[in-house]
Amino acid sequence: MATKDATVADLQRKFEESDAVLLTEYRGLTVAQLRDLRNSIREHATYAVAKNTLTKIAANNAGITAFDDELAGPSALAFVHGDTVAVAKALRDFAKANPLLVVKAGYFDGNALTAAEVGKLADLESREVLLAKAAGAMQAALVGAAQLFNALPAKAARGFGALQEKQDA
Repeated sequence: MATKDATVADLQRKFEESDAVLLTEYRGLTVAQLRDLRNSIREHATYAVAKNTLTKIAANNAGITAFDDELAGPSALAFVHGDTVAVAKALRDFAKANPLLVVKAGYFDGNALTAAEVGKLADLESREVLLAKAAGAMQAALVGAAQLFNALPAKAARGFGALQEKQDA
């Protein structure tokens, strides 16, 4: 009983501290495949296998009911503490190579996600790519403004030069 309580408390803490949680079914995967999956998401998430009843209790204690209907069969959770999009991509890519892994649901930013919505999340570009694109757009705007500000004095100088030539003539 004490170990179950400790497990529930640990899972509840993980639910509360995670940026997102993605629920998967891993039926038929080997230990080596699960190790590869853990390694592929290690930078941004931890992957934990837990009993469904304990997971449901811990999630409900944390105020999350998104997984209540999905907790059947061998379930494992990816507790995201970094880039949620990167973890969703890694799970999608792993599932393509290993069809026995099934992403069942998710919980992100206070909202329940269906498997399809987790898939859409995986289709987004990573945070780094989006930041790079935003920086590129800002740089382009700054370069355009600098060119405009440089062109105005040059154009004025040419105009004054033409006016001077006209007065001299």
